[in-house]
Amino acid sequence: MKQLESPTRAFEALYHKIRREWKIAFLTCFLLGLLVHMPILTADIPNHDGLDSMYFDQNMITSGRWFLTVACGISSYYTLPWLIGILGLLYLGCAAAALCELLEIRRPWAAAACGGLLSAFPALASTYAYVFTLDGYMLAILLAVLAVLFVKKGRWGFLPGAVCLALSMGIYQAYLSFAILLSLFSVLRIFAGEEKADAGRGAALAGGLRQGLRYLYMGVLGAGGYYGILQALLLIQGKELAGYQGIDGMVSGTAGGTGLFSAAAGMYRDFLGFTFHGNVLFQNAFSAGAGILLAASGAAGAFFALRRRKNWKNPANFVIMVGAAAALPAATNVVLLISPSVTYHLLMRYQWVLYLIGMVALAGNIRQEDLAKRGFRPGILAEWAACLGAWTLIFCFCITDNIAYSNLQKRYEKTYAYCIRLLDRIEQTEGYYPGIPIAMVGVVGDEQYPATDLTLDVTSNMIGMSGDSLLYRGDNYREFIRNYLGATLNILPAEAMAQMYYSEEYTAMESFPGRDSIRIIDGILYVKTENVTR
Repeated sequence: MKQLESPTRAFEALYHKIRREWKIAFLTCFLLGLLVHMPILTADIPNHDGLDSMYFDQNMITSGRWFLTVACGISSYYTLPWLIGILGLLYLGCAAAALCELLEIRRPWAAAACGGLLSAFPALASTYAYVFTLDGYMLAILLAVLAVLFVKKGRWGFLPGAVCLALSMGIYQAYLSFAILLSLFSVLRIFAGEEKADAGRGAALAGGLRQGLRYLYMGVLGAGGYYGILQALLLIQGKELAGYQGIDGMVSGTAGGTGLFSAAAGMYRDFLGFTFHGNVLFQNAFSAGAGILLAASGAAGAFFALRRRKNWKNPANFVIMVGAAAALPAATNVVLLISPSVTYHLLMRYQWVLYLIGMVALAGNIRQEDLAKRGFRPGILAEWAACLGAWTLIFCFCITDNIAYSNLQKRYEKTYAYCIRLLDRIEQTEGYYPGIPIAMVGVVGDEQYPATDLTLDVTSNMIGMSGDSLLYRGDNYREFIRNYLGATLNILPAEAMAQMYYSEEYTAMESFPGRDSIRIIDGILYVKTENVTR
């Protein structure tokens, strides 16, 4: 009880219980995250979705995200990039520390690489483009990691683990893949002999099965709890799930509509396609070489682990391990099982970083007896290869992130200049008055302006980061002009535009900045911003 006599004693006692590798992983993740993502933390650079999220209560229950409003409410519902970004990095740093404990990463270099990969991976930069919801998403990742860690640490850990998983899915369902992948990693470790089976409870295989089933219990209870709470809250609020990204298919179980085999085949095709051709993991010779080094060192670590334990020689163990390994791509793409036609944003692919961290863990768990044998030191070579490969990848990811941020800044500047010119023309149009109904498609024509985005080779898969403009819909104009230019335009909904889109009057109009690009027809001000030819 002396530890509770003062805050100082309490903090000292807590600090001494924190393992060194946890501190290293946390600090590396947090500090490197500050350096890499500083451009977005210290500026107000919205993407297209951020334009109407300057203040957003995050009540996304119709998208199945019933806990998001609570998770994001900690930082308020205003878009405050610095505060939200710092809070998100704190959550992510804790997730890095939890990963070290879960994967039993003990070497300082490996703990640092774990934190560095987590904070530099381009999927995080893509998430920062949606900074108004980032802190909630990072909390969801932390909860997903904790869900698996609880199972690993105790016989009844699947109960608090299920609670964490339900809350994580209640924030963002895409991070379910984090929990499934980490659970499969843990099952592989159990049957490879890297984790002790339950002592005194029968054969090692039976003990391993009991341990492995706890991860299944956690997943079933967590997903069931998530679904039950979702249905209760939908009933209370009198709402239904929206059709966005196929989320409403969770109710009927028909989101895919293509059959289980076709959906599974699509999951594996997408996994291979993104891994090797997604232009994110490997963008140049440096990152490709680093990936090969890291993969080779991870394979060496796996070889040493299997050679030590020899559990793989047990046929049953071998079958379970092969099955778990074969399920990894499907677990990575579990979102495609719900909706094969989902628009797969990069921020939904964050789980790919776990493969890189897993390779670091395998190389970092090489033991002293593996480091030297008959004068040859393959273990040390594997560690050096892993360290070099991991930090080369981290450096490449940092460059990718900042290229993306640079283009996002330029998109904002070009959009600002464009909207100033457009607003001036609108207000100078004869017959204009404040509040006049305005009809416009929303896109910016690319025939009238030069394409100046030079980053497509890097940002082509980073949704929200590539392109020349932030404007895609008419309401994008309304929100940008209101929030950044201080004017209010009465832009009509898209349905109103559909009534006149194919009319002779609209077809005959020039595209902005043409002289005849803005006209008043039947009391409505029409603005034609798209290409001259459709």
